[in-house]
Amino acid sequence: MAAPLNLDDHPARLVAAEWADHLRRDRRRSDHTVRAYAATAHRLIAFLGRHRGQIIDGDLLAGLDKGDLRAFLAERRGEGLSNVSAARELSAVRAFLDFAGGKARVKGPRIKKGVPRPVTPADIAAIAEDAVESAAEPWIAARDEAVLLLLYGAGLRIGEAVGLTGDALPLGDRLSVTGKRGKTRIVPLLPPVREAVERYAALCPYGYADKEILFRGAKGGPLAPDLIRRAVRAARVRLGLDGRTTPHALRHSFATHLLGRGADLRSLQELLGHASLSSTQVYTGVDAAHLMDVYRNAHPRA
Repeated sequence: MAAPLNLDDHPARLVAAEWADHLRRDRRRSDHTVRAYAATAHRLIAFLGRHRGQIIDGDLLAGLDKGDLRAFLAERRGEGLSNVSAARELSAVRAFLDFAGGKARVKGPRIKKGVPRPVTPADIAAIAEDAVESAAEPWIAARDEAVLLLLYGAGLRIGEAVGLTGDALPLGDRLSVTGKRGKTRIVPLLPPVREAVERYAALCPYGYADKEILFRGAKGGPLAPDLIRRAVRAARVRLGLDGRTTPHALRHSFATHLLGRGADLRSLQELLGHASLSSTQVYTGVDAAHLMDVYRNAHPRA
């Protein structure tokens, strides 16, 4: 009598482990990204074992069809995954299957478009991870992640971020930023933002000097803001996000989320480098609109 299949022990799990090592060693992805992507790979393998009722190995991964991926995505959606989270999960699955030699492709879920709203922290994390995964080299991935975190985590304008020079390093818990009209302000740096910039600086092949530009393009020149805009544009298309999700929207989200957590307008004005309070007051309306959306979603008859 044949032994029953052990659908908790698949050879494909070794492929997932090799992929995680590749992400960590060759692609220089953060520990958080490696854990999240590896978890997705293992979820897919476990699902396929149940779905097909057989042991999953590397050859089977390489031969998956669209129906398998649609079934996996349907199960994940049934577990309560949002459209954006589902698109993010599918992006990780595609990257894993590319590593495994797979050819199957399936479109991600459509995201309903609406009026401009702050980008959620989950969407911002998805954009950053997608841009990182799509970068040609590890140091470019680290660069894009650092710039995006400076926009959302410190509220910098894109020109302020790419204009930072080597004398900003080593970083402390605050950063001096020169904004419009040469006005200098001090912004606090959260540990993840500081770590992302330091990770980029350690990987950048061109080095940096005190008065030289910190963020470099692929050939060593100053990083053009449009390269970051293109990376965000490509990420939002792959994730199905609203077309108004731009690098500047990350700065808007920084302001709106701070205001929602109780920051006062004067403090926010200083953090953003606005010359007048009227420029900052727009976020009171944005935050109120966001709260009304939450209310309507929670109370359909409102």
